[in-house]
Amino acid sequence: MINEIKKDAQERMQKSIDSLHHNFNKIRTGRAHPSILDAVQVDYYGSMTPINQVAQVNIEDARTLTVVPWEQAMVPKVEKAIITSELGLNPSTAGTVIRVPMPMLTEETRKGYIKQARHEAENARVAVRNVRRDANNDLKALLKEKEISEDEQRQAEDEVQKITDRFVAEIDKVLASKEEDLMQV
Repeated sequence: MINEIKKDAQERMQKSIDSLHHNFNKIRTGRAHPSILDAVQVDYYGSMTPINQVAQVNIEDARTLTVVPWEQAMVPKVEKAIITSELGLNPSTAGTVIRVPMPMLTEETRKGYIKQARHEAENARVAVRNVRRDANNDLKALLKEKEISEDEQRQAEDEVQKITDRFVAEIDKVLASKEEDLMQV
């Protein structure tokens, strides 16, 4: 029982880390990366569809993405979706190829992105602590039902705390890496 609770907590905490990585991919740095456009939705014959399902997104050079829609008719819709997204990107079209240059980040926008990254990291920490709380509540329920002793409960809570500390440290490490990435000129 105790091992199942710890294993479940560990898996849920890992999902928080995975979610943090996903959210960090949306925060752009000065370099071009196809995942920057992951959040862009295109009106594909009446339904909103992720851009990577209607077009091929590639890196042309360190500061430029190329987007090639599968269908010629989708070029203006894809371009409009990129412009209306809140990414601050300004694409230019040449035939069927849409080039998306990455603007240089100003000191102000870098600080804004760092603030956003810290907010995402704090959300991940809160999620990890919520998982810890749930695991501890499950352990208390086992104690109340007399399925485990108080010593076993205390020991299991200590182990859950160690797991929590490990994941919080990993979140801090990922945040530090992202901040360093954002501050590179």
